[in-house]
Amino acid sequence: MSKSKVIVPEAKAALDQFKMQAASEVGVNLSNGYNGDITARQAGSVGGQMVKKMIEKYENDIKSGK
Repeated sequence: MSKSKVIVPEAKAALDQFKMQAASEVGVNLSNGYNGDITARQAGSVGGQMVKKMIEKYENDIKSGK
């Protein structure tokens, strides 16, 4: 099984923080490091929340002309 590779290593901490925030918003308790004990539904909820937030930011950036 391959691991995801962060293209910009300096962004790893920000991505981890973003993931933890998204997990908190959907009620999933994540720990730093291994989270193989969460269900696929929980993992999907976290990923879905992250995508939702990214789309909202993109749409807001378009509206404000960024």
